[in-house]
Formats: sequence, C-alpha cells, structure tokens
Amino acid sequence: MTESATHDAPHVVIIGGGISGLSAAWYLEKQARETGRPLRVTVLERDTRWGGKVLTERVDAPLSAEDDDSDPIDGAFVVEGGPDSFLTQKPWALALARELGLGDQLLGTNDHMRNVYVLNRGKPVVLPDGVLLIVPTKFMPFALSPLISPLGKLRMGLDLLIPAKNDDEDETLAGFIKRRLGSEALDKIAEPLMSGIYNAEADKQSVLATFPRFRQIEKDHGSLIRGMLASRRKAPAPQPGAPKTSAFMSLKGGTQALVDALVAQLGADLRSGVTVTGLTPWPEGGYSLTLSGGEMLEADAVILTTPAYNAAALLRPLAPEAAALLDGIRYVSTGTISLAYPTAAIKRPLNGFGVVIPHSERRPINAVTVSSTKFSSRAPEGMTLLRVFFGGSRSPQSMALDDTELLRVVRGQLAQILGIIDAPLFHRIYRWNNANPQYDLGHLERIAQIEAGLPDGLHLTGSAYRGVGMPDCVYQSQQTAARVLAALPQVTPTPVYE
Repeated sequence: MTESATHDAPHVVIIGGGISGLSAAWYLEKQARETGRPLRVTVLERDTRWGGKVLTERVDAPLSAEDDDSDPIDGAFVVEGGPDSFLTQKPWALALARELGLGDQLLGTNDHMRNVYVLNRGKPVVLPDGVLLIVPTKFMPFALSPLISPLGKLRMGLDLLIPAKNDDEDETLAGFIKRRLGSEALDKIAEPLMSGIYNAEADKQSVLATFPRFRQIEKDHGSLIRGMLASRRKAPAPQPGAPKTSAFMSLKGGTQALVDALVAQLGADLRSGVTVTGLTPWPEGGYSLTLSGGEMLEADAVILTTPAYNAAALLRPLAPEAAALLDGIRYVSTGTISLAYPTAAIKRPLNGFGVVIPHSERRPINAVTVSSTKFSSRAPEGMTLLRVFFGGSRSPQSMALDDTELLRVVRGQLAQILGIIDAPLFHRIYRWNNANPQYDLGHLERIAQIEAGLPDGLHLTGSAYRGVGMPDCVYQSQQTAARVLAALPQVTPTPVYE
C-alpha cells in the first residue's frame, strides 16, 4: 500500500479568477506547503478566460492600412488590454513574477525616453525634469517650464510656508493639492497624473486611501517640497554593476504572462465558466456554495475577489449591513484603444512615454501612451504602437460611442495632437464596464466597517478594497491567504491507503 492524498483536508473556495483570486490561490498553496498543512483550494471564475482585466493580445499586422490583405510585418505587436506594467516600489507583483520563474522575462521601461507630456492649450508640454510625483525638486527646469503660469509657480512655492495639517482626518485629493500647491497644480499636474491612475474624480478621491504618502510627507516634513527633496537626498546611490530596476516593470510577452504562469503552476481545482448563485452557512461553520449548473460545493472558508457589487449580492442574505456598504462603493467604466502605425506616419512624435490630458482641456480622451517607446518588444522595427485611454470620470461620454464612432473620434484627436492622418494598420478596443472601483472620501473607514461585519470564514480581497494596482492586489491576496490559514482548524491528516 502507498500513502496518497488525504480526503479530510480543509477546503477553501475562491470566487473570482482575476489576478487577486489566482494570487490568493498561489499563496494559500505556498503557505500551506511551507507549514506542512493539508489544504484543498478551488477557484471559480464565471468567465471562460482567466485573469480579469489582465489581458494581452499578440497581433501580426499587415504592411498597410487595416483593411489591406498584404503580407504580415516581420514581428508582432504586443497589445495590452488592461494594465501594462506593475510598480516596483510596491514589490509584491515583481516578487510573484520571480517566484513563478519569470525573472528572465522581466522587462523594464526605456527610462532614457521617460519624458511625460501634459496637454496644455492643445499642445503637448513636457513635464519639467525633477518633478517627483507632483512636486518640483529642481528649480531651473520648473522655473523655465511653460506648463504652469508664474502665479501658479509662486503658489506652489507657498507649500514651503503653509502649516502642515497634523490630524488624521481624510480629505479629497483635490482638497489636499489645492491646500498645499494651489488650483493650477491640481489642474495641470495632479489631476491628470494622480487621478488618472485611479480613473477618479479628484474632488471625491480619498487621499488617505490612494496617496497616503502625501499626508505622511506633510506630517514628517511640514511641506511636500521639503519632503520630496529629503527623499531624493536619501535615495541610495546605484551600486556599480548592479542591475537597474525600473520604476515600472512588465514582462516580455505582456502582463498576461503572469496570469498564464499562475494557471499553469497552481495545484488548485480551477473551474472557469462557473457562476456562484448562493452561499449558505453551516451551523457548525463553513459554507455551501450553489453553482450555476445546480452543483453544490462545501467549503471551510470562502474568499470573494469579485467586484464589490457582486460580492454584495452574495453576502446580502448573510451580512446585510456589510452588503449595503459594499453596494456603496462606486464603479466607473473605462476603455482603451490601441492603434498601430508606421512610425513615419506620426508627423509630430513625442520624445517620451506619452501625454496626459487635464480635464480642463475638455477632450473625449484622457491620455495617450506610446507603448512601443515605453517598452521594447511592443512593436516591430519601424512601427509605433499607441494606446489611447477613455471613459472614467473625465470622458464618460466616450464609453457610449459605438466602435466605429469611437475610432473616428480617437483618430481625430490623434490628428490634432500628433499629426497622424493615416489610417492605423490595425486597432483593438477594450471596454471595461463597471470595472473600476472609486476610492471616495472615507473609503478606508468604509472598508474597515465592511471587514468587521463579515461572518466568520468569509473574506474579501481585490481592487475594490486596499489598492487597485497589480502589486496591491497581489499583496492583499497574500495577506488574506495568511488570515484564512490562521483561522482554519488544524487538521491531522487521515491517510488513505491504496
């Protein structure tokens, strides 16, 4: 007889197969393995594709316009439908990639081309050298920049004199920036750069939930400018011969390579095309899950990584107050359209990663990224791949356009901004309806109340709660996995003999 797997291992079911759900499964398995605990994990995803908003497409394109049947270009375009990279200052996604054996696939940004432009009165103006986040740390480049008016620059300088806010009360990003740096800094720098990350409205966005570092710098240094200068001075000098890590990293095959590696290496029972229609608690602890096909699953613990409104629907019979708070998390719809061109077709090229567009410019798009400049291996030689962002709180009207009209509008914007009049070699449109959670004022307090109201054995993790980026989602899943394992009863395995 040989000893095989035990049948009485605790069972954890994860609802949602995006980066949060797959990461939670990875860390459950890893932590259980490291502690020698038996565990079964099942991941349920209602879509037929894993990864949620993490989506990469590889496209071979024709030599001329997209309706041409000519031969393919030598090489391919790597098109991102969702996030194109992850922040390395938050190290968790980078660490996960390395754990999955993807270290040799990591791809940094082309930092020698790192310029970012801001559309100012219809023309791209480069963000001055030395601006860290939103704070100028070099005098001359900022003083000579036409982006901010002389009065606006003086107002930003008052940050050195304005007393710090020392309480722990939340405030909006707009309120914070206006208080420290003034309205022009909000309009031209903070709103397009900072709110753009969250697809949020600066006058509703919680600064403590999205950029807590700003408030901490203010507390520690009394001024954003002094704090960023101190941070710049304390930054460790690069070690000779040490590999340089970019602020943002991706993977040579695109961010979906992380999802594909998780799916390939997980030992969990992965089920796609399955919807959970109900949760029923057991009197002795644990849950029964009703699936769309009528099947029942039993679980000792459940992790919900779905959008907050879907989690609310499942939780409403069990925890109505937590469900009501989940329903209060706003979502907005966003989209991107990627377009490929011969580089020669761009008559006014940007010497940088792209251009962000302030709300005051009143455009139907929010930003343009030059994907093939930001990262190598995104377009064949002599070709350029652009990525245009639309929707959210700044251009919601564009989400209502059909694909034909959207392409027409976007091409008109690219003609005005970059001088492109040719038809693209191809384009790809990705729409994410009700997929972007909004961290409104008081968000962290709301999340604490939700978590306090959850029944035992039910856990929430994902972009709706404590960070929207890939590193944040991976970190939350890692922490959730640890809490789940800590709460599960210790089980002595009963061997099964064959």
